[in-house]
Amino acid sequence: MRIALLLAVVVLMTAPAALADSGLVSVRSAHSVAETLDRLEQAAREAGVAIAARIDHGANAAKAGQTLRPTALLLFANPKVGTPLMQARQTIGIDLPLKALAWEDERGEVWLTYNAPAYLAGRHNLPADAVEPMRRGLEQLVERATRP
Repeated sequence: MRIALLLAVVVLMTAPAALADSGLVSVRSAHSVAETLDRLEQAAREAGVAIAARIDHGANAAKAGQTLRPTALLLFANPKVGTPLMQARQTIGIDLPLKALAWEDERGEVWLTYNAPAYLAGRHNLPADAVEPMRRGLEQLVERATRP
């Protein structure tokens, strides 16, 4: 509980201002974009979470002849957590599987950003406690991906 509270305070104090009140949680990573997503993917697999896709937006930009700071997205799913939510409110399926975006800002700092489960609950008119397992799981995965 203390770690979650501390994480929330750190995020609120350090996340880019443009993300405030957007339903996004951003956590600074001690690693590169690629390593952050590698670590997230490994932690997810070890937790029994399925990896749906990994998209390297930076590489795709380069293929289109454009530049983009390192930016990559991981989509991952845990049907044991997501299915009951969809049974309660099918529209949450638009936000599942979950996504985490690793990106490098203009200062060279790397962030891992994801949709706050409480935001998703509100968006789909679900009680906040319905997404509690999702919140706990995400916080554990993100901590493993971003910590030194």
